[in-house]
Amino acid sequence: MYINVIGAGLAGCEAAMKIASKGIKVHLYEMKPRKKTPAHHTDMFGELVCSNSLKALRKESAAGLLKEEMRRLDSFLMKCADKCRVPAGGALAVDRSIFAQLVTEGIKNNPNIEVFSEEVTQIPYDAITVIATGPLTSEPLAESIREICGDSLSFFDAAAPIVSAESVDMNYAFFASRYGKGDGDDYINCPMNKDEYEQFYNELVKAQRAPLHDFDVNNPKVYEGCMPVEVMAQRGEGTLRFGPMKPVGLTDPKTGHRPWAVLQLRKENSAGTMYNLVGFQTNLKFPEQKRVFSLIPALHNADFIRYGVMHRNTFICSPKVLNADFSVKENKNLFFAGQLTGVEGYMESAASGIVAGINAVRRYKNIDTLVFPEKTMIGALSAYISDSTVSNFQPMGANFGVLPELEDRPRDKKLRGAAYSSRAISEIEKFISENSEV
Repeated sequence: MYINVIGAGLAGCEAAMKIASKGIKVHLYEMKPRKKTPAHHTDMFGELVCSNSLKALRKESAAGLLKEEMRRLDSFLMKCADKCRVPAGGALAVDRSIFAQLVTEGIKNNPNIEVFSEEVTQIPYDAITVIATGPLTSEPLAESIREICGDSLSFFDAAAPIVSAESVDMNYAFFASRYGKGDGDDYINCPMNKDEYEQFYNELVKAQRAPLHDFDVNNPKVYEGCMPVEVMAQRGEGTLRFGPMKPVGLTDPKTGHRPWAVLQLRKENSAGTMYNLVGFQTNLKFPEQKRVFSLIPALHNADFIRYGVMHRNTFICSPKVLNADFSVKENKNLFFAGQLTGVEGYMESAASGIVAGINAVRRYKNIDTLVFPEKTMIGALSAYISDSTVSNFQPMGANFGVLPELEDRPRDKKLRGAAYSSRAISEIEKFISENSEV
């Protein structure tokens, strides 16, 4: 006997490895390399298609707390990430090529996992199944999912461009992290004065966008977490200066003053030969990306190794469909995991794969599935995506707002984060100690 896992992205790989770790055979289906989505570029598993950042490391932050919980659950992907970190201040960023290579090797070398390189077009019912095909689920399988889940929601996601490090003109840039965090040279900062920013802004808002095929281009549902920079800019001239181009915590050593606006570049690989434009997800046409982004002084001669792209994301209305253990309400042998469930972000997707994998094993063994404590970040996200009282369901990432309120809530934000984190870690430790199958 075996358990099916469909999709070798972050959630699918975590689910497959968790199931395999319990000595159960896994049939892992991945349509690459035979078929790829528009956002995928390699044949490897666990490919990061948007940013190479896995967000904050500090346990006192919501994103950091989530990763700490995953570590305590023996997360496969956290082990891979730790082996290929690149400097990113207080964030955990990885060399995405090495990361995917480690994930792929780990999966393929596991004796309990058999990989099938083929597209699944119908939900299989031959065994307990975890569907983790992600926000770019192919249309045939998406149609099969609609048959049991009803209406699904589509929205757009965008990736940022990547430039070569050597093409960044350091006469107009400087190395630094905000407020001096990290090693001091984690980011290349591209400052702009008021006139430079206004020229850039005016060209950005009128730049030509790429067509969006197969969607309602007049009314797209733009995913706030990866909103295209040109869409954000249309909210007002100052929006970018309070968003991805905020200059706070930075001083230009050439002027001794805080710039009017700053674009930060983050290492894309451990060698530091490529950098991505932080917060600059975009759907501009490629020539327009070159023209407009080159108006930033440090990028006037930038070599764009990869232009930003925009692609479809799909998620199910999980509160109507899923239980908090990520099983389908009408079919307890079928589980979903990853962004398809409406969790937002890389590690959120991976964490849901861990939960789905744990519970698929328990279903296989005919024992009760587990619901994680709501005071943990994993449990709070599980509760959110399965909350039947949520009427306007939208994707949700790790944040302290989804956790139950603290009994003695500190006014100080940092102390509040520390208190949430301390409580959650105590809860996850107790949960793990009480459940040997975790």
